[in-house]
Amino acid sequence: MSPPASPAGSAASTRPRPRMVVEADGGARGNPGPAGYGAVVRDADTGEVLAERSAALGVATNNVAEYSGLIAGLQAAADLGATVVEVRMDSKLVVEQMSGRWQIKHPGLRPLAARAAALIRGFDAVTFEWVPRERNKHADRLANAAMDAAAAEGAAAGGAAAGGVAAGGAAAGGVAAGGVAAGGAATRPKGERTASRPTWEPPTDSATSRATRLILVRHGETTLTAERRYSGRGDVPLSEQGVAQASAAGRRVSTLVGPEKVSAVVTSPLSRCTRTAEVIARATGSPPVMVEPDLVECDFGEWEGCTFAEVRERWPAELDAWLGSTSVAPPGGESFAAVDTRVRRAVAKLRDRYAGSVVVVVSHVSPLKVLLRDALGASDAFLHRMLLDPGGISIVDSWPDRGVAVRTINDTAHL
Repeated sequence: MSPPASPAGSAASTRPRPRMVVEADGGARGNPGPAGYGAVVRDADTGEVLAERSAALGVATNNVAEYSGLIAGLQAAADLGATVVEVRMDSKLVVEQMSGRWQIKHPGLRPLAARAAALIRGFDAVTFEWVPRERNKHADRLANAAMDAAAAEGAAAGGAAAGGVAAGGAAAGGVAAGGVAAGGAATRPKGERTASRPTWEPPTDSATSRATRLILVRHGETTLTAERRYSGRGDVPLSEQGVAQASAAGRRVSTLVGPEKVSAVVTSPLSRCTRTAEVIARATGSPPVMVEPDLVECDFGEWEGCTFAEVRERWPAELDAWLGSTSVAPPGGESFAAVDTRVRRAVAKLRDRYAGSVVVVVSHVSPLKVLLRDALGASDAFLHRMLLDPGGISIVDSWPDRGVAVRTINDTAHL
């Protein structure tokens, strides 16, 4: 996990503050238009400002910007150690949808709501309250400043393009790490990832309108999985329950494909994945399974076969370092940064070879989390907060113009 962020514009003390208030807002001038968000985190008892977050989003809609503000505020509260959060927003739509009273009908907002829900699960309790705009002035002011920045960046990008500099594709500059881009996904520091197309709308150009769909499946259960033990490079076979989960996943994938056919089933070389992949290939009538070594699980080194509690007891300093940085590896093992490098290499090959097709990818928790983190543009905290069940299914679409849509994460309805 990353260390708590330093509160912006605040001289807050370092005493524990388990109860916090998140005030969030966002907007766009033109809807869609130059957009930005603002979020404020306060001490629930004193009202003291603990953190401020704001960022320009390039071109986006009001609703995308409002969800972006919510996500930034929740992330800031999590970084500050909140356990109970009261969210106050003047967006009736976001409050009602996140409270479960309204359906999220627009597909462009679902990844944002999923990201917010993932953050919410990290707290003991979160409540939502609609407030009139005059009671949300602080966040509104931050959001308007971010919209000003988005408008200025848009004008500058237009001038650069007129001068011969390509301006398309990159997310708006100045978006804070952990913030949310116009595409609906939390962004990462500039330079860490290749930017995706900055919009949640499907492409309209017929040359780029067909997505490459990756159906991501975690292998079925093993004895180590059932006992919640680190299971890396050890070749542990599926349990009886794991075989049943693989069969259920195969049936589910066959229904998800619809009139299209699976062009390939690609798997990690370890037997718990190859067995799962073979079951899915039979269920979907796809070509023979292909093994991709880069999809193998993270090497957990000396932690292999241990529970989290056992690792905490025997390697407390090493565990804290590993949780705090993706560049740190378990003793004798592999870092998440190394996993990231090989997974991106594997995904790039699949998207090139099977452009516009459907590919089933059978792998492990770590590679799949890295892939989903990148697709969402999420922070590294996602790796330690996202749960992927054995036999669970996630779906990621990508387009040649770098647009990305995460359609499903950890679907287990078939299990």
